[in-house]
Amino acid sequence: MFNPQDLKGRKALVIGAGKSGVACANLLAARGFSVLLSDGAPAAELKDRLKGLARSVETETGGHGRRAFACGFAVKSPGMSHANPLIKALKKKKIPVFSEIEIALAFSRAGSLLAVTGTNGKTTTTTLLGEIMNAALRPGGRALVCGNVGIPAAETAPKARPGDAVVMEVSSYQLEDSAHIKPDAACVLNVTPDHLDHHGSMAAYVEAKKKVFRFQDKDGCCVFNFEDKYCRELAKACPSKALFFSSLRAGGRLAAWAAGGKIHFKHGGKAFAVKPPALPGAHNLENAMCAGLMALHCGASPAALKKVFSSFKGVEHRIEPAGTVRGINFVNDSKGTNVDSTVVALKALGAKKNIWLILGGLGKGLPYAPLIPLIKSSVKGVLAIGADAPKIEAELAGSAPLITAVTMETACREILQLGEKGDIALFSPACASFDQFKDFEDRGRKFKAFVKRLGA
Repeated sequence: MFNPQDLKGRKALVIGAGKSGVACANLLAARGFSVLLSDGAPAAELKDRLKGLARSVETETGGHGRRAFACGFAVKSPGMSHANPLIKALKKKKIPVFSEIEIALAFSRAGSLLAVTGTNGKTTTTTLLGEIMNAALRPGGRALVCGNVGIPAAETAPKARPGDAVVMEVSSYQLEDSAHIKPDAACVLNVTPDHLDHHGSMAAYVEAKKKVFRFQDKDGCCVFNFEDKYCRELAKACPSKALFFSSLRAGGRLAAWAAGGKIHFKHGGKAFAVKPPALPGAHNLENAMCAGLMALHCGASPAALKKVFSSFKGVEHRIEPAGTVRGINFVNDSKGTNVDSTVVALKALGAKKNIWLILGGLGKGLPYAPLIPLIKSSVKGVLAIGADAPKIEAELAGSAPLITAVTMETACREILQLGEKGDIALFSPACASFDQFKDFEDRGRKFKAFVKRLGA
């Protein structure tokens, strides 16, 4: 567990000059620590990233040298494997290694912490939860949303006052790196294979997710998806109050379920029903159930849920309308970075066979076969782009017409040539973005900008 007082006077090593690394280096420097920020990339590649770095922070680029081992503790980039030679060497020398979220929370005075994890749906749930908590805390407090949503915890959490709530999206990478976090309310939305190239096995991935509730006590709660076998198993090890939701069944031991066009909640011995947010798909019902249960545990009223649900419009890059060109509806699902995310998008939109699916990018080593039933029922054609295009074409052969488009722009042009009025052009890549784009946000914004140009 990171305790600033125990490490006072020791130099901090921050590994990785990404957004969270720069924010963490600046935070530690502002709190009186001497800081070395070290990154393996050459200085020329890091120029833009380092623009916001505090002047007092030393930098090391192009590799990690001896100076790293003169530090008293380290903060690891979440994407760096624990098998990395530098991390192994630091641990061998008994230099403590922490996560950025642990550092951020150590300097936070927030009254409550709400932590959202799961394979899919994290960002929508976190954003919705933040809006509910903002409505619930006014006028005395605010909700500060941060973490894997794209806003570094080290930049945001330390700004929290005692009346505020920190609402944090936490990835398996961040949880794996954390020795101790204790949310007042947590959740595991779902668990399906993802990031196995990083974690090494499904068991290790599930173990990382477990850390979201491991250090809770009976005063906390953790919300689980009853329809997910991994979630049901994880709940058995939960030391706090386990709350279940389901989009497939009602009542019984469930604390939230969907029926009659409404979401039904049981809380504090009372039951009430609320109209869900106007978002497509059963997965968004689940996201709303989960956010609602977490917020209720932290003091939100049914009125706060009703108010926010009625106005919530979803999040950028997740099944987001991107415009209509020649009668074809373009949908930006750039946040669909794994196969299961694309399954969710196809289920949400696939009422009939009118989808043109743009797939591809930097693959994660997982099979595309789970898409085949939905492709057969809902997809007119698959347009393969990016580094994993050959694998996509090989594994999906026979499920629908396959077109090698190579780039997102070419795929969009092909759909305009082949599609008909009322068709859907779904950009849900099922892959990481780093072969052709900076990140999924860059990919999604470029998709939307290109669709806008096509429409013009």
